[in-house]
Amino acid sequence: MSNTADIALSDHLNTHVPSESPIAMLDDEGTVIAWTQAAERVVGYSAGDIVGRSTEAVLPFLEEAPTISAFVEQDRGRSGWSGTKALRHRSGRILDTGVRVSALRGQDGSRRWLLSMRNAPGLGTVADGEEQGAHLARVPVGIVVRDLRLRCTWTNGTMESLDGISPERRFGRRITDARSDAKTEALEAVMRQVLASGTTKVHEYRAWPATGPSRGHTMRASCFRLQDADGQAMGVCTISVDVTESRRAWDRLAVLSQAGTRLGRSLDVMQTGQDLADLAVPLFADIVAVDLEQSVALGEGAPVRFGVTGERLPSLRRAGLSSIRQGKTECPWLRGEPIRWSPASPLTDIVGTGRSHLEPIVDLAPGTWIDQDPALARKVRSTGTHSLMIVPIRARCTLLGTVVFARTQDPAPFQEVDLLLAEELVGRAAQSLDNARQYAREQTTALALQRNLLPHRLRGGTAVETASRYLPADIDLGVGGDWFDVIPLSGARVALVVGDVVGHGLNAAATMGRLRTAVHTLADMELPPDELLTRLDDTVQRLAEGDGEAPEEAPTAVGATCLYAVYDPGTRKCTMAGAGHPPPAIVDPQGRVTFPALPTGTPLGIGAGVPFEAVEVELAEGSLLALYTDGLVETRDHDIDEGMRRLGTALSQPGRSLEDLCTSAMENSPSQAPCDDATLLLVRTRSLSPDHVASWTLAKDRTTVPLARHLAASQLSEWGLESLQDSTQLIVSELVTNAVRHSSGPVCLRLIRHQALSCEVSDSEACFPRPRSPRTTDENGRGLILVSQLSRRWGSRSIPGGKTVWAEVDLATAFSPAQAAVGQPVQEKPDHPSLSPPSSSHGSTPPSSAGPSAWLAAA
Repeated sequence: MSNTADIALSDHLNTHVPSESPIAMLDDEGTVIAWTQAAERVVGYSAGDIVGRSTEAVLPFLEEAPTISAFVEQDRGRSGWSGTKALRHRSGRILDTGVRVSALRGQDGSRRWLLSMRNAPGLGTVADGEEQGAHLARVPVGIVVRDLRLRCTWTNGTMESLDGISPERRFGRRITDARSDAKTEALEAVMRQVLASGTTKVHEYRAWPATGPSRGHTMRASCFRLQDADGQAMGVCTISVDVTESRRAWDRLAVLSQAGTRLGRSLDVMQTGQDLADLAVPLFADIVAVDLEQSVALGEGAPVRFGVTGERLPSLRRAGLSSIRQGKTECPWLRGEPIRWSPASPLTDIVGTGRSHLEPIVDLAPGTWIDQDPALARKVRSTGTHSLMIVPIRARCTLLGTVVFARTQDPAPFQEVDLLLAEELVGRAAQSLDNARQYAREQTTALALQRNLLPHRLRGGTAVETASRYLPADIDLGVGGDWFDVIPLSGARVALVVGDVVGHGLNAAATMGRLRTAVHTLADMELPPDELLTRLDDTVQRLAEGDGEAPEEAPTAVGATCLYAVYDPGTRKCTMAGAGHPPPAIVDPQGRVTFPALPTGTPLGIGAGVPFEAVEVELAEGSLLALYTDGLVETRDHDIDEGMRRLGTALSQPGRSLEDLCTSAMENSPSQAPCDDATLLLVRTRSLSPDHVASWTLAKDRTTVPLARHLAASQLSEWGLESLQDSTQLIVSELVTNAVRHSSGPVCLRLIRHQALSCEVSDSEACFPRPRSPRTTDENGRGLILVSQLSRRWGSRSIPGGKTVWAEVDLATAFSPAQAAVGQPVQEKPDHPSLSPPSSSHGSTPPSSAGPSAWLAAA
């Protein structure tokens, strides 16, 4: 607890729980009738020295009045007096102490006086001064003097208000005669012990005041033995005070001591809010609601700063709600619901000043802030809420939320000390909530990063069926450096990628995102696997050099491994290369598992200069290809070979779905917490039917282009794709014309029908075509521009002995040559084109009145 709270609570307990010891029982003339061992211990006089004599030797202040009654009346008191006075020790020393003179009444109406003191050696300390004395005079202290048979002989007027027993029921009776229960019997047993031993004892018990609520109060009774002149016991005196509020304060202190542990158990802001509400009921309030600012509850958004006020109040969401009436809907808003405060509510002042709001008596008069919120006003009236506190949850000058404390059944209104304790509790909760908020924001950021870095869905096309699993080592943040991809390539082929960046967490995830982007870029260049890894290795080294803070510093190590494979469903061949990555598992349709002898290669970024090697394998249709990272097969207790055997066993189950196989493989890994990110990419291969592929080898002569157009049109008619004939013929014409012009050998034409229509033209020239920007007067240079307009995408790739230029056309959309010039898609061939097509790449220009077919013929 903070120093301020310590001091305030200490003052509260000291002034409300006086620790008093009786000195003597006196008659009105000041003669000592009974003495105590506590008095002997303080002033040095024994009972034999003082009983029967005047107290002026010990209490010189009584010399100021002829009788004690007169002394009390001098300070306008009737039943007693309290203040700071000087006592004279037997040795002559003067002791400044707090003294209370209390009037006692007997059954016959006679009066006696009891002197008690505070702030003496061994009796505790209080502040000096008349102000403190006046405060002590207002503290209700009940006094009862009993004889040796524990029958009441003297009492003061305060005792009845404390325990509800009238003087008529008290005088001449034991306490168990007036009220018989286990609590009073225990108190009577303590009195007997004090009479027998003379030792002062303190005992707490429950009592029911004569006025006020029916709830019992906690009383603290200090019991002292009274002695006569011979030092013999003549009775027992009990001084009782109501310590209900003090006991509750101590209980609240106990709650505060537990707050740090109980509120720090979870990093979930909603759970922490509920823990705070549960902790505060019923010790602090009957109803507690915890509302968190929107950016805290959701883990995103800008925080609200104190002192900044505007037209709109901050958005709050209920995180915790607790009530002494469990199961009852005590508030208009439940957990998880947004909170709507009116502009007239105290929330406006709380945001502007950062100070708490205390409303000891809730005002429901027309026009008040509660009255302006009908739903809230109805709940306040129905629950009987009569006292209210609203405490802001703050951390680093920002508003995390608010806590509303309300009293319904407890009749006592909230006071400043209650607000102080509530602020201390909320302050401790704020630390836990701020930690939870920071964690929530980091987790939200990390998950958003991971979602954007990894593929949302895998597109295997007609080549493969896919499934994947990803388990980061950093379970809390859910991010890591592993990645996987299935990248569509031309000719119905796909690229399969899995990679692993050294390290975990956000830094590894960020590096992974850069490498994944680089792989996508290189894959679009249609590079072979070994050449792609070489380019990727150069990229990793450049990234490491760029991450250095100063030119003279050594490059930062960015270690990563990668496996890149390309599968062609037309040939069922898979070409793969690895960079320090374990080989894939291949499971044939019968369930036999093999690991190809793939050269390991060096990890990316090492800069060893060793070339990467590619391996080509032929896969049966329906084969299973498993790409994974070492976190799936390698642990601290098991080597990678055992893990690979375990993975193969999990995958060798023909007939099971890929999702089931993924689950089986991940569950088959050791149950201990992963020490590295684990990734699994499963693909089941498909093959293209020969009916979906048509290819021709064309000699290089002047009939090549017309023949290619004719072959393409005939094949499309056979496939039922007549709507694509015009656009496809034009694409074939342009690609074959370029091949004939720039190559020296035969030209190969291939059409592939899959999810799209692929047109591929291969020749022996290694130079790739590039689009040009022809001038208006140029007759050539528009061929590739026209191809890009007629296809959804086009490109080129290297092949052994030359290159292949390809273009893809959507099966559902046909382009006419005229509309291709303006980029307009159509669903069927137009009968009357309105625009003349541009000239072809070899310079033929059809008449403007000719249709597409005539224009193609002219070309």
